[in-house]
Amino acid sequence: MPNIVSIHDLTAEQQQKIKEIAPDYDLLVTKAKELTGSIVRNADIMIGWSRSMQDEVLSADSKLKWIQAWSAGVDKMPLRELEEKGIQLTNASGVHSVPITEHIFAMILAFNRNLHLAIRQQSNNKWDTSGTFTELAGKTIVIVGVGQIGSHTARVAQAFGMRTVGVRNSGKSDPNVESMYKVDQLDEALAQGDYIVNILPLTDETRGLFNTARFSAMKDSAFFVNVGRGQTMVTDDMVQALQSGGLAGAGLDVFEEEPLPADHPLWNLDNVIMSPHMAGDTDRYGERAVDIFLENLKHYVNGEPLSRNVIDYSKSY
Repeated sequence: MPNIVSIHDLTAEQQQKIKEIAPDYDLLVTKAKELTGSIVRNADIMIGWSRSMQDEVLSADSKLKWIQAWSAGVDKMPLRELEEKGIQLTNASGVHSVPITEHIFAMILAFNRNLHLAIRQQSNNKWDTSGTFTELAGKTIVIVGVGQIGSHTARVAQAFGMRTVGVRNSGKSDPNVESMYKVDQLDEALAQGDYIVNILPLTDETRGLFNTARFSAMKDSAFFVNVGRGQTMVTDDMVQALQSGGLAGAGLDVFEEEPLPADHPLWNLDNVIMSPHMAGDTDRYGERAVDIFLENLKHYVNGEPLSRNVIDYSKSY
């Protein structure tokens, strides 16, 4: 009997749904640290990924045919080897649209209203009303990497009365984005933004994309938000822009090096708001990830192509 192995907790209801869709499959819910080589090699479908299982997944006698990643990013997985093994890979893209969008605006609104400084002053029992306060209405947001998250972010931005500009490889239009640009037009798009939001995945093309040239293309008054991947920006170049006045501020959830070293200059910049790679966290994460898996499982057991979030190995996303 074929096997489905999940290294993430599944509720009794979720397990029942899997069994109803795939009654001819055994389902094992366990922890990554409890996996044995035999369990991994004999799994047909794996829900979740751990570096500890890599050698067994790629072994000659592995039966694995499909991995449902628990994250949207798959850049830390052995993509070339998985492709060579003919293993299908799907991710959890779409799970993050609501929490990451809310996190983006939490940072933007905090910066606009100087809440990050007010919180620091509160800790020091200090009453200080100085500073510049502004509004979102009438401002332009540039979303670099328009996918499900970017589209949702644009829709919320429009509710604030903002103009929405997007950048994506294909240049394909989006109903929530008023002006769409291709990546080779990035600087033209960046020049328009009061707020620049980076949601790009990490690929060979995006690594280090946000460097001195990109930050120079932005307005001096722009606020840069990175909720994509830390390695898509050159941190030293961004720090230089922040310190020199070439960039008004930054909201950062991801970093080139994580955890961020305790002596890093970013900790001491008043125009920076940081969070420890938590923008996608939500108490509804598992629910949404399993919904994606269940939809694909219906197709899989019927011998049909997977319908959602299939990774294109040639693009690494």
